[in-house]
Amino acid sequence: MGLTERLWASIGDVYSAILNHPFIKGLSDGSLEEDRFKFYIVQDHLYLREFSRAVALASAKARNEEEQVLFATHIADALNVERSLHGKYLARWGVNVDEYGMSPTNAAYTSYLLGVAYSRPYHEVVAALLPCYWIYMEVGRELIRRGSPNELYNMWINTYGGEAYERGVNAVLGIMDSMELTSQETAAAISRFRLASIYEYMFWDSAYRMESFPFKP
Repeated sequence: MGLTERLWASIGDVYSAILNHPFIKGLSDGSLEEDRFKFYIVQDHLYLREFSRAVALASAKARNEEEQVLFATHIADALNVERSLHGKYLARWGVNVDEYGMSPTNAAYTSYLLGVAYSRPYHEVVAALLPCYWIYMEVGRELIRRGSPNELYNMWINTYGGEAYERGVNAVLGIMDSMELTSQETAAAISRFRLASIYEYMFWDSAYRMESFPFKP
């Protein structure tokens, strides 16, 4: 079993729970309330700003120039999603994202990614970032297969289920598979990958619940 196969095998329960979550089901059957989707888009917008910083650290730690350029390109891609895809939604709703704060789950997830990116070796950094890439691609594929009667949700689905996004994900999977790791390093990578995948589930769940802090931060 290759490394990425082992990584994916480690999250079978998490990925199944994601596909069966009412947020994801609601995207495909059109039943998701727009307020919940709006909450998700705002939080995703805030998330991508921090995710791009973690990717910048992956670029700085890259093994070679090719990988450095790849991650640097992905920083621009993440920020372009902010401006284009999210921008369309936010303009439609008249939302100024700077008036919003992070949900508890978003703050915890991004703090985890940045902590790993700053302090841990390259293989752990890539493993921690990978769920955001990979799970979104797989969910996008599944949602394209299912389709959605809601054009607002289809616009999101087509972004993450498209070929251009898939090429970027496959490049990161290739980096992960090319790493020659010890058994201890492999275990650490799996641990990072699984926890970040759990955060991916929690992110959608927090949007569905429109989660907030019990007190003003």
